[in-house]
Amino acid sequence: MAEVVASQSGAGNAGTGVAWVAGVGASAGLGAAAGRRFATGGLTVALTGRNAQRLTQVAEEIAAAGGRALALPGDLTSQAEMAGLAAQVAAAGPLRVAVFNAGSYVSGTPLELSPEGFEAAWRANTYAGFLFTRAVLPPLLQGGGTLIFTGATAALRGRGPFTALAAAKAGLRSLAQSAAREYGPQGVHVAHVVIDGGIDGERLRSGSPQRAREAGEDGLLNPEAIAETYWQLHLQHRSAWTHELDLRPYKEYF
Repeated sequence: MAEVVASQSGAGNAGTGVAWVAGVGASAGLGAAAGRRFATGGLTVALTGRNAQRLTQVAEEIAAAGGRALALPGDLTSQAEMAGLAAQVAAAGPLRVAVFNAGSYVSGTPLELSPEGFEAAWRANTYAGFLFTRAVLPPLLQGGGTLIFTGATAALRGRGPFTALAAAKAGLRSLAQSAAREYGPQGVHVAHVVIDGGIDGERLRSGSPQRAREAGEDGLLNPEAIAETYWQLHLQHRSAWTHELDLRPYKEYF
């Protein structure tokens, strides 16, 4: 069934080529889950994040499951490093999927935030997303493919301690909209996914264990379930592409 859908997709053969996932941390996280899902779909997965040890662990897990993965550590906010990473991805094969999952949260209201903190949030979310988009569009335009941005509720509305994140994620959302309007007609499916709720991963469970307990069963977004949505976005027929969708636990208020 997947092959039939893929043959009609704007992305060409969904099960060949390379999927580059930028923003991979712990194995129990969304970046790693996305890598596993695209590897299961038959693509070679390039994994990028700051922690080389964690990347290697995830790549080894994918290989042990029968997939192909490359650990490519680097700083996504560095133009020079991004260029080097893009060259390594290109050497692995034709790029078919690019997932920007990187980000950083700096807490504080406008009067509490330092200018440095605000800029750091912008660099990790918006600026890094811009550099990633510039790096992946040329190969995606050559053969068609999918560009997915991991967004957040903050991209739609800001408040209090989420000031820096809201500004940065709103900027990333605007970047995704601009890219979709410009390059969608040229065969690149650009999608922005609003994550409306906590992700049930290592970061939340170690940083906010009380929130995890209070959420209860299926009260947090399952990373594997989000990754499945990313895969389905890649399979979509070009006559009915989704640009933006939101995902939340069934008992999340909105």
